[in-house]
Amino acid sequence: MDLAFLTPLCDRPGPWASVYVDAARHRACTAEERTLESLGVQRALAGAGADEATCHAVRMAFDELRHASEPVGRAIFATGGEVVLDPPLRTAPPGTSVRWAALPHTAPLLDLAGADPLCLVARIDRDGVTLALWPDHRHETERHVPLRAADGWEHGAAEVAEAAEAIVRRQDGTGADLVVLIGDEAECAAVRERLPAALRERALRAGPGAGGGRLDVALPRARAAHEAELFAAARSRGEEAAEGVPALVDAAREHRISQLLIRADGPDAQRPVWVGAEPDQVGVERDEPAVLGARDAVPARADDALLRYAAAAGAEAVSVAGTDPAAGPAGGLGALLRWDG
Repeated sequence: MDLAFLTPLCDRPGPWASVYVDAARHRACTAEERTLESLGVQRALAGAGADEATCHAVRMAFDELRHASEPVGRAIFATGGEVVLDPPLRTAPPGTSVRWAALPHTAPLLDLAGADPLCLVARIDRDGVTLALWPDHRHETERHVPLRAADGWEHGAAEVAEAAEAIVRRQDGTGADLVVLIGDEAECAAVRERLPAALRERALRAGPGAGGGRLDVALPRARAAHEAELFAAARSRGEEAAEGVPALVDAAREHRISQLLIRADGPDAQRPVWVGAEPDQVGVERDEPAVLGARDAVPARADDALLRYAAAAGAEAVSVAGTDPAAGPAGGLGALLRWDG
């Protein structure tokens, strides 16, 4: 996920109110139920120590959801009596959640608000391959390449790989960053092996039945598994990969994180760290942020602290929820690091 939209949250000192709401369910409630829920959110924030102005701002934003037809959900981040950011959610959260903390609780956005990447999708079977960009309503590009059975699958796979490369080349500039192969494992593997090295690194497989055939379900799962596999491969080669809170804190302080990987149910996600006012002022021990100039350090969740750093540094983040824990980072937090430091 590109975290640029979170930058308004990076230069405010906090503390922060973070509210996640199922907007569709909220609109379906009666007026009385909505009022009670709105008051409940306000009281929960006040009980957690939020100032009156911020409690009021959140309640007003919460009340306005009854007029919204979209999205299915919304997050609300507020501090100092102002709603600073209220991004839409593509997936409804499991009920309304309220948090008052030193940092905005942005970690759930990886699973709830992630945008679909622009992908080159190749549906492969014995008859041929259908290639299309997804989701891309600006360039409805589709091409079917028949495979000649008499030539054998191995020869056909080479033709398919060549066709995939040609479409990516012709669509240069559209921003497509993934190639998704849909079909039997052996056939997809044969195609992937014949792709150019640069394209092969951006190719992943989603089985023919993945997500019940729905790309909006299958692609996030396939991409999460792909990212976890890339991380595991880098780790096994001893390359630029880090996992665990101490190593990631060091990487953030050295400005080396390129891509952050988070599994929300991992034990490290909620592990407390200490943060200062600046995104790179983070430490495992309370006195560590002072080394980077922090006047006062306050406790925060590790996932939220690292996401604040990543957003400010222009790094990306990806959820690896639902992937094999052995493939992804131990404890649920990891990163691919920059070579140049």
